[in-house]
Amino acid sequence: MRIAVIPARGGSKRIPRKNIKDFCGKPMIAWSIEAAEASKLFDHIIVSTDDAEIACVAREYGAEIPFMRPPELANDYAGTIPVINHAIRWFAEQGEAPQTVCCIYATAPFIIAADLRIGYETLIAANSDYAFSVTSFPFPIQRAIRFTPNGRLAMFHPEQFNTRSQDLEESFHDAGQFYWGRSEAFLRELPLFSEAAAPVFLPRYRVQDIDTLEDWRRAELMFKVLRESGEISA
Repeated sequence: MRIAVIPARGGSKRIPRKNIKDFCGKPMIAWSIEAAEASKLFDHIIVSTDDAEIACVAREYGAEIPFMRPPELANDYAGTIPVINHAIRWFAEQGEAPQTVCCIYATAPFIIAADLRIGYETLIAANSDYAFSVTSFPFPIQRAIRFTPNGRLAMFHPEQFNTRSQDLEESFHDAGQFYWGRSEAFLRELPLFSEAAAPVFLPRYRVQDIDTLEDWRRAELMFKVLRESGEISA
């Protein structure tokens, strides 16, 4: 059995009610639910939440809410893997233990069904414990700079000052959209950022972290362009 778990707690601080705030005509979480449905991969698409309003919106868009998330997994310090493990154990107690699970973030409106399918195919083909979305940094991280205590600048890696950009190793980061994994890997809490995981590469223009209102505005502008071009369905 395959399940999708969409974590969506109610305590967003930087953007209040972010999970259900309107994003280009729909509650933010609706885009994740609809991509999961369109992929045709899942026996169950559930939203793990502690919030009654989020649960109501999620049901409206077709997700299941088989349980309400316990308070100890809904505070500011609760990690994603314990939330996934709670869902896996809940299904196992009902006699429906899933073999594979996909954690899909509720604030990932750029997610598309095709990428979810590629993620699952990558997990199986690579025989890995995890497979998740990554994208490339737009600038060499080896040439990153920081502010010093006296307000000046310094390189994190000054030894790379004279290295040409094209000679530096390309670097990548988590795209923050989805995380496929085998149930036993989640339950054993194997680290995601490790040899246990296979990458699913996404182009940078389809990746946007949304933590501030400035991020939100930029994401809406990007989303509208992608929707007009047909890369994201309405």
